[in-house]
Order: sequence, then structure tokens, then C-alpha cells
Amino acid sequence: MSKSKNAAPSVSYEAALEELEQLIVRIESGEMPLDEMLIAYQRSEVLVAFCRQRLDTVQSQIKVLDDGALKPFSL
Repeated sequence: MSKSKNAAPSVSYEAALEELEQLIVRIESGEMPLDEMLIAYQRSEVLVAFCRQRLDTVQSQIKVLDDGALKPFSL
């Protein structure tokens, strides 16, 4: 059974972000047919939601590591 293009990515955050960036470039080029642009837009929504969820998860893990307070990052 094949996965839908709109299925949640089963890849890393970095791979999802790279795919999203590539989709944005293609959409912004204005050279995609309307139907393809709609599919690309729908896929980008899935990728944005995935990336946002991953960032929220990592932020929650950082809060746990910092005793419940999100502290500013400094070098």
C-alpha cells in the first residue's frame, strides 16, 4: 500500500524542512500548473504541521531539562 503525498512525513525534521523549502521555491516560481500548485500547497501544509509539532516536542523536552522553565539560549 502506498502512502499518500499528504500523509505525515516519516522523516527527520531536517528532511521535512528541506522538502518544504523546495516546494516553496517551486510554488513561488509561478511556473507550476494550477493543479500541481494546489497539491504542493497541501503538501506544504502537512510539512509545516509536522515541523511545528517536532519543534513543540523539542521545546517541551528542553523545558523538562531546564526544570520546567524555558531559558534563553546563550553561548
